[in-house]
Amino acid sequence: MCLKKSILMAFASLLVACGSGNSVLNIEGGKVSGIPSVEPGVTVFKGIPYAAAPVGDLRWKRPQPVTPWDTVMIADHFGKSAIQGGRTPGSFYYKEFQLSGPIQVDEDCLFLNVWAPTSSLGKDAKLPVAMWVHGGAYMGGCGNDDAFDGDAWAKRGVILVTINYRLGIMGFLSHEGLSAQESDHASGNYGTYDQVAALAWVKNNIAQFGGDPDNITVFGQSAGAASIKNLVSSPLSKGMINRAIIQSGGGLGRFIDTNNTQSMLDSIGKSIMDDAGLTTVEAMRKASVQQILDAAKDRSSMTLCSPHNDPTLIPETFDDATYNNHLADVEYMIGCNGDDMGDMRPGIERFAVVRDSLGNKPVYTYYFDRKLPGDDAGAFHSAELWYMFNTLGRSWRPFTEADYALSEQMMDYWTNFAKYGNPNGKDVDGDWKPCTKASPYLQLLNVQ
Repeated sequence: MCLKKSILMAFASLLVACGSGNSVLNIEGGKVSGIPSVEPGVTVFKGIPYAAAPVGDLRWKRPQPVTPWDTVMIADHFGKSAIQGGRTPGSFYYKEFQLSGPIQVDEDCLFLNVWAPTSSLGKDAKLPVAMWVHGGAYMGGCGNDDAFDGDAWAKRGVILVTINYRLGIMGFLSHEGLSAQESDHASGNYGTYDQVAALAWVKNNIAQFGGDPDNITVFGQSAGAASIKNLVSSPLSKGMINRAIIQSGGGLGRFIDTNNTQSMLDSIGKSIMDDAGLTTVEAMRKASVQQILDAAKDRSSMTLCSPHNDPTLIPETFDDATYNNHLADVEYMIGCNGDDMGDMRPGIERFAVVRDSLGNKPVYTYYFDRKLPGDDAGAFHSAELWYMFNTLGRSWRPFTEADYALSEQMMDYWTNFAKYGNPNGKDVDGDWKPCTKASPYLQLLNVQ
């Protein structure tokens, strides 16, 4: 009876997949089928697991291989986002980016989403690929926020991947008991290990979607930009990154420090867990998520809930890796906004000049200074997101034709960079010049 039911379920899944008109793809874990996106000619795959659920004995462990499934997975809904504190209704970022309501969160959160041209699925199309890492101070956010969408990227011939990764105390807790279980005696950084695992998934599976595993751009904003800095610094992502975009994450100099010591973080983590009566790793892993959040709510901080240097994943700071010429030697696009979290331009220029002095590949810098219509918030931190995902129509703001034209221009710049390593396009000596020591050029992005 059970066997018969399984056969019927598998047959039903196959019928749904075939009925959607999309290819059934073989990826790590099993077979998957996407659904037509809003944009004709684009297929979206939502909620694909790229690692095992980090629950139970896998809580506070580095990501493990995905658990296989038997039937065709119909990837028609986004996976749940990482455990995080809710954005407060009425707060600025809630009103700005959470227009569809509160996100659904769960400890089982290691999912990614893929937008691809339908015509490329299952073919050796070798399209460029871009993997987006969301921001949120390492304590909030998800890969399917209202501003993020891959339709405009796919229509321009670039496959877009967005990811979730573990956040806050669930993603970055250090603890001496956890450190003792690791061969390098370093705990924490689980959220960054998730990002590396997602990148490896893209490298290993994106050809099924028509993507080129040898042309992967990683990009992110805010803590996502800091994450890109960590990825291009990490020996674990060596050979997987072909280009990088760093948005509002600073350049050289202080942004989100990674140089806190393991011993200090272990001590803080142990103190928090001990005070909650969770005195062993076994007890910590058996505790409910709410117990963990309650234990950390008055003592959780950016220091405890963000990446730090360790011998395996992030052996040196971004600044040191830059000066020591240890970064991935790829093209970089890096910039900030007019009303950002401080003036990031000096550090961005220093980064470009150091790269140029070392004879590395070009660095393109930008300054987004469109003061968004609708209020006096200006060109605030995150303001560019609506533009470079071409999702202005989802926002409440009264965008003008000039805003839509700016979005089209930025979409061209971003996707050209993903395709060719040059925002102007292939073999084009356009208006956006590399930033060099001799000519520290900064591209202004604003309405005309």
